[in-house]
Amino acid sequence: MSFRLAAYAVCLEDGRVLLAHHASGNWTLPGGRVEHAEDPFDTVIREIAEETGWEAAVERLLGVDSRVIPAAERAVPGGPEHQNLGIFYRVKITGGEPRPEPNGDTLESVWTPLADVAELRRSSLVDIGLALARTEPPTGHVDPVPVGGLIQH
Repeated sequence: MSFRLAAYAVCLEDGRVLLAHHASGNWTLPGGRVEHAEDPFDTVIREIAEETGWEAAVERLLGVDSRVIPAAERAVPGGPEHQNLGIFYRVKITGGEPRPEPNGDTLESVWTPLADVAELRRSSLVDIGLALARTEPPTGHVDPVPVGGLIQH
């Protein structure tokens, strides 16, 4: 089994969420892998800047999501099953200018009306992050999001 520790940003403003359009065609939350010896708190700020051009400040920890992607459902064929441990933060944009990720996989970042999210082909991370932001569960945990249709791993 492969493993990834990642930190994700849930940026909400005026009934919109900041989404990143990945080269795979899916929309996702800004965020990514926690580097060796890096604090996830710092990761989420770094990833927003790298992927979107925006500067941000963490407002609060929302929760943690752990999911296993079966080998047969992975985007890269032939790999083992994969566990993704995601730490979700509520963040506020404080400055910067939007731009594509230089030499990266994020094509654009867009403030998307919450009502439009359900119509997008997106990572399940979007739904997990929005559920955590909406419910603010004391345990920091929400039920898994089923994948299929517009919702992808």
